[in-house]
Amino acid sequence: MKTRRKQDGITLLGFIIVAAVVGFFIYIAIKLFPMYSEYYGVKSALKGLAAEPGVGSYEPRRINDLFFRRLYVSYSKNVKQEHVKLTRIDGGWQMDVKYEVRTPLVANLDVVGRFNATQNLIRSGEAN
Repeated sequence: MKTRRKQDGITLLGFIIVAAVVGFFIYIAIKLFPMYSEYYGVKSALKGLAAEPGVGSYEPRRINDLFFRRLYVSYSKNVKQEHVKLTRIDGGWQMDVKYEVRTPLVANLDVVGRFNATQNLIRSGEAN
């Protein structure tokens, strides 16, 4: 007598459910990627500014101009002038960038990302 082998695997309905869950997470990742990409652009602009020789002795208007020029190159659109704060520290400046990004997710649900980056800009131009 032939024995019948039991077939193992995923059913069509199971495959559709798994595909829907994976698709939903991919959709969320696609929505969140631009927010974090912009944040890393802000961090890299701050590090590039800190590496500028003598940046600690610049006046605040020039520092802001250099910072926003770097952001323009990285296509940052959510960071505005009111999100940037310069504070005088010993040997230079401390630059704080605090901003919020709101991205629509599904229907009336939004994803809100709050980002904060700080960099010391000292006279010698060394990044710390």
